[in-house]
Amino acid sequence: MARTKEFDPDAALQSALELFWRRGYEATSVTDLVQHLGIGRASLYATFGSKHELYLKALDRYAETRDPQLLDELYRPGPALPGVRTVVRRFAAEAVAPETRGDGCLVTNTAAELASRDPDAARRVEVSWERLETLLHSALVRAQAQGELPEHRDPRMLARMLLVLLQGVRVVGRTSGDPSRVRDATEQALALLA
Repeated sequence: MARTKEFDPDAALQSALELFWRRGYEATSVTDLVQHLGIGRASLYATFGSKHELYLKALDRYAETRDPQLLDELYRPGPALPGVRTVVRRFAAEAVAPETRGDGCLVTNTAAELASRDPDAARRVEVSWERLETLLHSALVRAQAQGELPEHRDPRMLARMLLVLLQGVRVVGRTSGDPSRVRDATEQALALLA
C-alpha cells in the first residue's frame, strides 16, 4: 500500500525556491534542504528527484510566478511606453531595495552561477530572457504603432538593450553599495525611449 505524502509538495517547492534564491545552488546542500523543508531525505528524493532536479523545478516555478506580473504591466490598455517604464523602474527598485537587495533575481543568479557549465540551467535562463525580450519587444512595437516611440527607433534593439540593462541592474543592485548607479543607469536607458 502506497504511503500518502505527509507534506505539501507545492509548499515544499516554494520553500526550496526561497532557499536556493537566498543561498544559491552550490551553497545549498541536501541537508540544508531537508532541514529547511522539514521533510525527510527519502521524501525529498521521491518527490523531487535530485537536488539538481529540485533546483530546476524551483527555477521553473520562479519564472511561472514572475511572468503574469510582466504581462499585466506591459499589456494594459492604452499607451504602451508607461508599462515599459514601469517594468524597468520596478526591476531597478527591487534591485536596490534593502529587503530584497541581497537576493537578486533567481534567473540572473543562475546565469552567473551555473549557466556556463549546466546546460539545463542555461536553457532555462535563455528561455526566461527570450520571454522577457519578446514581451518588451511587443510592447515597444505597440508603442511605435501608437506614435509613442519614434519611427527611427528599432523596437527589437531597444528590447535587447533593456533586457541586458535589467540583468545588469540585478547584478549591480545586489553587489553595489551605491543605489544611485542603478537609478542613474535606468533613467538614462529610459531616456532612449523618448
